[in-house]
Amino acid sequence: MRRLTRPVVLLVASLLVLAGCAAGENSDGTVAADDTRDTRVSLDYAYYNPESLVIKKQGWLEEELGQDSVEWVLSQGSNKANENLRAGVVDIGSTAGTPALLARANGSPIKSIDVYSRPEWSAIVVPQGSPITDPAGLRGTKIAVTQGTDPYFFLVQTLAGAGLDRADVEIVNLQHSDGRTALERGDVDAWAGLDPFMAQSELDAGSTLIYRNLDFNSYGLLNANESFLERDPETAAVVVRAYERARAWIVENPEEAVATLAEAASISPEVARKQLLERTQIDIDPVPGDAQREVLERLVPILVSEGLVRSEDDARTALDTLFEPRFAQEAAGTRSDGTAGS
Repeated sequence: MRRLTRPVVLLVASLLVLAGCAAGENSDGTVAADDTRDTRVSLDYAYYNPESLVIKKQGWLEEELGQDSVEWVLSQGSNKANENLRAGVVDIGSTAGTPALLARANGSPIKSIDVYSRPEWSAIVVPQGSPITDPAGLRGTKIAVTQGTDPYFFLVQTLAGAGLDRADVEIVNLQHSDGRTALERGDVDAWAGLDPFMAQSELDAGSTLIYRNLDFNSYGLLNANESFLERDPETAAVVVRAYERARAWIVENPEEAVATLAEAASISPEVARKQLLERTQIDIDPVPGDAQREVLERLVPILVSEGLVRSEDDARTALDTLFEPRFAQEAAGTRSDGTAGS
């Protein structure tokens, strides 16, 4: 059981703002650990993490650990998941790769224990009828984005590739769903979007993706507090096995997975299908390692130049110590029915 006083929680929130993440909330708008919680594991579910939705709906963790042993917390973005991890609201949280690296570089004691997807979950989006057709046209515009998340780093890389920097645009820090609303209302000229909101805007409002680049999207990582891994590695292993079971289930049941995402996120099946089946690679190696490191290595100079880490040494030390592959290595030998493979 954890007990965090309100001053400690507020201090944590302040530190995360300094680290480049927007102050966040739990699903009810607060930023505090529940000091009455006495569950075996608290973990997040997120609309950008399809395995989490499947696991939650199927009840696999509750079956194995006990109905009252699992607490689910909604994460609206990587910045929220990181804040919940640091504040002790969750033991395990899902983020994009870059925010995980940023959090560890700024003192959050997390380890990435599973790779849950390789998504193309961000792009540069403009409203229907916009005259902007490429990144060079973003000069002098207002762009919505959630700071501290993969779409933010996608935007920074996109601007650099077009010969622009942050001073050439006005960045409006909004949570992902609010960014979509601002785009469609005309409050901003462009948006560094995140699925499913991006696919929803594309299909429902005629918004256009003017720049896509899979290499600018980092992998989806499942992260755990180091103290939790030391205290209860068995439960961490159970969670990662459930993720591998969900991965296999999605591959074998794509339309049921689409229905699960659509129901959880309150989106149409068409939007869910575009996100899950067209823009998300699920059937990948779950073990964090070289592939993820290669993507994050390119982002270290950006973290330094943006002033989001104290030094390049801090960022590289964080990258060297971020991955904990043993849980995924073990789970990779588990069959989709949850039993050990040969």
